[in-house]
Amino acid sequence: MRLGLRVFFAFFLIAGLSSFLLLRVVLTEVKPSVREVMEDMLVDTANLLAELARDDLAALPPGQTLEGSRFAERVRDYAQRPIDARIWGLHKQSLDLHIYVTDAEGRVLLDSGPARATGQDYSAWRDVALTLRGEYGARSSRAVAGDDRSTVMYVAAPVRRGEQLLGVVTVAKPVATIQPFIDRAERRILLAGLGLLALSLAVGVAVTWWLVLSVRRLREYAQRVQAGRRQPPPAVPGELGDLARAMDAMRERLDGREHIEHTVRALTHELKSPLAALRGAGELLQEELDAADRQRFAGQVVAQSERLTELVERLLELSKLEMLPAPTHPEPLPLQAAVEQALQALADRLQQQDLHLQWLHRDPALRLRADAELLALALANLLGNALDFAPPGSTLELSVHAEAGCQAVFALRDHGPGVPAAALPQLGQRFFSTARPGSLRKGSGLGLAIVRRVAELHGGRLDFEPAAPGLRVRLSLPALA
Repeated sequence: MRLGLRVFFAFFLIAGLSSFLLLRVVLTEVKPSVREVMEDMLVDTANLLAELARDDLAALPPGQTLEGSRFAERVRDYAQRPIDARIWGLHKQSLDLHIYVTDAEGRVLLDSGPARATGQDYSAWRDVALTLRGEYGARSSRAVAGDDRSTVMYVAAPVRRGEQLLGVVTVAKPVATIQPFIDRAERRILLAGLGLLALSLAVGVAVTWWLVLSVRRLREYAQRVQAGRRQPPPAVPGELGDLARAMDAMRERLDGREHIEHTVRALTHELKSPLAALRGAGELLQEELDAADRQRFAGQVVAQSERLTELVERLLELSKLEMLPAPTHPEPLPLQAAVEQALQALADRLQQQDLHLQWLHRDPALRLRADAELLALALANLLGNALDFAPPGSTLELSVHAEAGCQAVFALRDHGPGVPAAALPQLGQRFFSTARPGSLRKGSGLGLAIVRRVAELHGGRLDFEPAAPGLRVRLSLPALA
């Protein structure tokens, strides 16, 4: 399973379980909390009515009820009041309090309910019994057996005159009357919870996507480094950015180490031939030789010295290029003019080898943004390499043109021996070269390595194609729009 899916599933599991448990707890507490508030209000109401009923109950003759008393009339008037109240969007159109009053023995003296239980003995009911014993009296009873929605809540308060207990006032209210408020609260909480869960998942998706993108950028950076392409580390914030910079620093150290080791090995190999030739020529020059042989061996010393000098100079040039992160002085340049200037510098060699130029395509208007010195260096090495392999009297095919993707291309083909297909991927690597025509001597390969590095610095590339006969080289650089 991919990293992004793992992170998202883990976030989804945590957020989902947390939201589920939170909603479960909140929804479970809604109904009890509303009932507790309702009971609190009934306590206040019962005690208020107890005070209102005290005088009528104290003046009541033994054996009589409160029917017809002022308190009973007020209770009846309350039950008959019209009501149409909008409570936070819900309509209340009925008054739902049920009131009954008992004497000190639990006999009902007044009942506002439809059953009219006046005269019945309620002393066994929990609300009345507890209140008569001086405790807090309350109970909940179902009007319909087994139906929780038919529950009625009863709260009682004692009626006292001084220390004398005159009776009990009980206020009852059906729980069903507050059920719409409970349902609405639960619905709102559920919607809010689902919205919070959706928001959490959206945040999880965004965080996961950001994390996956950052990791992918690091992966692509590592893959490009593995392929040998030099580029700065991706700009990633936070710990991933620190990791990217640490990876780049580690790459620089490893590359530098490997680069030095590889360069030393290759340079040692390249130096063996000219040094051996110099030593052999020097030993022979110590002996008695005729003028012709002495001149020939002295010429070998000079030639090998020049070879060593060229090798060192090119190696220094390549080392300086590899230290550059980008071109030093980029400016708009016409590619056609740069190629013609490089050809002019090689005019003598072209004439000596009797080489002919054939332009397949010219585009004087094609421009690119490049460092003039580096571009001239690349073109000189590219053309010089072609001249090394081109047979005398042959033709060099050249082309300057634009290609799709805003690429300015300089293509060059010689008619030399070419390069085996298996060796094409190694062209452009330092110290890799093939033998010159008519000779077993190989070059250092640093010329094409310099061209490849210049192309990389400008965001371009160097490609090789077999031409049969010969080799076609393509230098592609980003063109100006």
